[in-house]
Amino acid sequence: MSDLWRKIEDAAAFIRSQTDFQPEIGLILGSGLGFLADDVKGATVVSYGDLPGFPVSTVEGHASRLVLGYLQEKPVVMMKGRFHYYEGYSMERIAVGVRLLARLGARLVIVTNAAGGIRQDLQPGDLMLITDHVNLMGSNPLIGPNPDHLGPRFPDMSDAYSRDLRTQAHKIAGGLGIALKEGVYAAMTGPSYETPAEIRMLSRLGADVVGMSTIPEVIAAVHAGVKVLGISCISNLAAGISDKPLTHDEVKETAEKAKERFSKLVLGLVEKLEVEKKDDAKA
Repeated sequence: MSDLWRKIEDAAAFIRSQTDFQPEIGLILGSGLGFLADDVKGATVVSYGDLPGFPVSTVEGHASRLVLGYLQEKPVVMMKGRFHYYEGYSMERIAVGVRLLARLGARLVIVTNAAGGIRQDLQPGDLMLITDHVNLMGSNPLIGPNPDHLGPRFPDMSDAYSRDLRTQAHKIAGGLGIALKEGVYAAMTGPSYETPAEIRMLSRLGADVVGMSTIPEVIAAVHAGVKVLGISCISNLAAGISDKPLTHDEVKETAEKAKERFSKLVLGLVEKLEVEKKDDAKA
């Protein structure tokens, strides 16, 4: 048994010692978005620190808890707080969280983040479906030995952010009166914000927003055969787009202002999104 597989199995075994709950949908909550966990009914809460081999989030605005229960009467498991490359964790450890969601039974993962807007029509507070990504983090969570039971050696990333789920999401959002934009997410390592020259480079590469997370989790989810829907909350204008200095406080303030719409959207998605059932879900 590989060390990675052992970590996932040990963490899953600990959770099953606390509850026999079987989630179908996983959610990874980004900066300032952990409030959604407060709506979970019949919740079982597990601290990351109690899970064998599990990292702990060190960033303000990211709690370190796994929440299992019902949201909109759907069985869900939430990561309230994520891990980042800039915290010093390896790519493999960053991806342990989403692999655990898959191991617990999630067939669909909704990944959220706060991102800086590069494209001119994106403004703070906008919600954007991620259509694709540009990985500029210099690494990949699949580097190293590939246990075949976790996924294929060379996973196809051409539909990493499911077209079908995006189509459903637009219809659901439209019914709720919520405007959704679409765009390409780029990730750099951080923790320093990007320079104006880097933002110009990202724009020329086809990126619409930029952040410091999400991509490792999405790669691991796709590798595990899990469908992904990604949503960015535009928290600020990227460097050089505005003269305003970039701060983490602005990220949290914008997330707070978008809280009502974002919560309404995610609740609607959890209630109405449909994904084909699989007979052989992988970790």
